[in-house]
Formats: sequence, structure tokens, C-alpha cells
Amino acid sequence: MNSERFTSVWDAIEDTLEQAANMKLRSALMMAIKDHIVRTGLTQSQAARLLGVTQPRVSDLMRGKIEQFGLDSLVNMATAADLDIDLQIKPRTLETA
Repeated sequence: MNSERFTSVWDAIEDTLEQAANMKLRSALMMAIKDHIVRTGLTQSQAARLLGVTQPRVSDLMRGKIEQFGLDSLVNMATAADLDIDLQIKPRTLETA
């Protein structure tokens, strides 16, 4: 039995490092937007107006349908929610390679 260790679930389930990195970023953005909606007590309709999307789109976000969202749309939604996005880029270490 092979027991590989991964630093994230995305590293384990995605085929390439590029796909895993994309999913990590999308996941982080989705969680931040969802947390903002919950923390501020917005209804899905209110959130949709704030984010500039439809209520069904907010529903997809709240249910974690990550495959429905690209990085561009998530960045736009986070910015519309007045969230500050900070991207950190660093060399990979051997443990995360």
C-alpha cells in the first residue's frame, strides 16, 4: 500500500500542480465570500445584488459548487463585497512539491 502525503486535498485529487493551485485559490475565495455573506447576515437576494450576480449563482456559491466558478468571477465578486485580496507567491518547498 502506497501512503503518499499531500499538503492539501487539491494536491491529492487534481491531475497537475497547476490544477491544484487553481482549485486552492478558487476554494479560498469561495470560502471568504461565503463567510462574508454569513457574517453580514445577507440574504441570498441581497448578496446577489451586492455581488452583481443572480440569486441562483449565490446559491451555487453557498453550496460550494466550485466547478461553477472561475478565478475571474470570484475575484470580481470578492471585490464587489469590499473584500481585500492578498496573493502570496513563494517558491515551493520539497514537502509541497
